[in-house]
Amino acid sequence: MSLLVQKYGGTSVGTVERIQAVADKVAACRGLGNDVVVVVSAMSGETNRLIGLASQMQATPDPREMDVLLSTGEQTTIALLCMALKARGCESRSYTGSQVRILTDDSHTKARIQSIDEHNMRSDLSNGKVVVVAGFQGVDEKGNITTLGRGGSDTTAVALAAALNADECQIYTDVDGVYTTDPRVVSSACRLDKITFEEMLEMASLGSKVLQIRAVEFAGKYNVPLRVLHSFQEGPGTLITLDEELNVMEQPVVSGIAFNRDEAKVTVQGIPDIPGVASRILTPVGEANIEVDVIVQNVAADNTTDLTFTVNRIDMDKAKTVLEAVVVELGAGQIITDDSITKVSIVGVGMRSHAGVAATMFKTLAEENINIQMITTSEIKISVIVDERYLELAVRSLHSAFGLDQSN
Repeated sequence: MSLLVQKYGGTSVGTVERIQAVADKVAACRGLGNDVVVVVSAMSGETNRLIGLASQMQATPDPREMDVLLSTGEQTTIALLCMALKARGCESRSYTGSQVRILTDDSHTKARIQSIDEHNMRSDLSNGKVVVVAGFQGVDEKGNITTLGRGGSDTTAVALAAALNADECQIYTDVDGVYTTDPRVVSSACRLDKITFEEMLEMASLGSKVLQIRAVEFAGKYNVPLRVLHSFQEGPGTLITLDEELNVMEQPVVSGIAFNRDEAKVTVQGIPDIPGVASRILTPVGEANIEVDVIVQNVAADNTTDLTFTVNRIDMDKAKTVLEAVVVELGAGQIITDDSITKVSIVGVGMRSHAGVAATMFKTLAEENINIQMITTSEIKISVIVDERYLELAVRSLHSAFGLDQSN
């Protein structure tokens, strides 16, 4: 039989009834002879409730105490799940992050895992117990409770799977796998049986919400097979694995269409075209902790240049404010912002060995009269910035053009 790490998110354990349903699933898996480690999140809504309580105490809550507070959400879930398992005759033991000894750095609210002591977990597994671990949390060298930030429970699950050399890390969520695109936008989207770590990482970074980027990075680094499954529906889900473990001959040119609605565009016009101006513009933006995505620079005949870049929509006004003084120093023109754009991307490892993919993408959009404002590429991705009015039309037309519809 197999050693499996299963992770259940907040919606999967959001009520007593759902925790009992998870207990049924875990007990059945253990009954088949598998060794099982379960990682759980706080019950749906609990983290927000705790954050609300903290905000009533301090305008800006102390990070150390915030971690102490937020870690109680997962602690409640592990205890309740173990009780439910024991009621079903399934021996189990719960562990907080500090009890497992998930050692992290001391960056409160966004800590990084450094090592895991798997000794106690292995001992329990060898004695036939299900191990239930609180996700999202760890402990630093001084014994302070830490939390891992957004996507922390997924990261905990993958890290435990790596430490235990598990056969598979199963992420249970409210979807039955990874789809070629969002089914709410394209009704003919289909579930992928397999996808590579590279493709999943691109999809996650480009707007797909199925898995968090940190968890996919961790899984790829330590070659942990990941499977996305539905918490309350049976099915094979989607396996995320290495390139060489897939049949390259069967890989489609494009595996999926990703999109991000949260993009905004910032353009600085009339910049003197001299060495170092791009750095003069982008360095203060980075120092303001604003992430820059797509960048395009156009040089005019009068020896000036326009520099355009995209940021998260919530950072647009901040970026403009940061650049106002820089524009004056450089003697540049005006700053123009636009928050009515979106990013649409095609992703697929098959693009490495097929020519003409970009041409097909651009032709498809042109036939729909969709103007491309910016373009960026990598080995397995092509992203374009378009007017947000055309998002759904762009996704549907590209999905069909690359043969991803279920009927194809």
